[in-house]
Amino acid sequence: MGKPLIYEMLEKPASSGVIALCSLIWFLIQKKGIGYADVGLSYEAAVEGGQHWRLITAAFSHVSVVHLVFNMSALWSLGAVEQLGPQAGLGVQYYLHYTLVLVVLSGLLVLGIYHVMIRRFKVDYFRRVTAVGYSCVVFGWMTILAAKQPSSKLNLFGVLSLPISFAPFESLIFTSIMVPQASFVGHLSGIIVGYSIAWGLIHGMNNYWAVTMLGWIVLVFVLSLKRTGSLEMRFIEIEPVTDPSLPSLGAVASRNGRTLQMDMLPGRAVADFV
Repeated sequence: MGKPLIYEMLEKPASSGVIALCSLIWFLIQKKGIGYADVGLSYEAAVEGGQHWRLITAAFSHVSVVHLVFNMSALWSLGAVEQLGPQAGLGVQYYLHYTLVLVVLSGLLVLGIYHVMIRRFKVDYFRRVTAVGYSCVVFGWMTILAAKQPSSKLNLFGVLSLPISFAPFESLIFTSIMVPQASFVGHLSGIIVGYSIAWGLIHGMNNYWAVTMLGWIVLVFVLSLKRTGSLEMRFIEIEPVTDPSLPSLGAVASRNGRTLQMDMLPGRAVADFV
């Protein structure tokens, strides 16, 4: 018989926190009727539209409960990174530091690959394809554990056990076949960043650099929200003016963004801007 859940949660505080956060965000997304296009990472929105905040919202958002459960189940198994501790070169602190790196760099790598495909190979499909979910980070930790602890097993849903040394590419192929809409580029980016961390190409993270990096993430997140006008998404509504001689102006939410609607005086045109 395994340990009680509460003990495992205490041994995996960071994993438990991320699972709770992603579950809460999923609940809010469902409650407010937000679609993946509103929070996901796409080249058109993040690069051309300046919505850099999507690097963060895309990672922690899940639109379907199946997507959420699958990613969080894999993440719970990968909490072994925390349990192994500093003596194995891992532990809670290591987990927190490099989770930041995985979230940011895997997202940037996705956009970099999209950029090459769009600009160099003229594949315009990648301009609008949208990635969403924590699987980039899951694949990154799967890869790090595979490189540092190749004898470990990855248990999914308590019934499926995979040798961790093969898990990253097995999972990449499996998800690509079974879930065609899954982001192959996103998963591959997580694997690439994961190997870069495991092999020491990306190293040196400590509390100072983690706090500094987190500060920059928050700053860029807030500034990009403000600059793109996304701070008001779905919450703004301007009441019409009372003077009948003036046009009424209202901003209403649509599924693809905000719509500015202007109702002019009788006999004049009605303009909609999306």
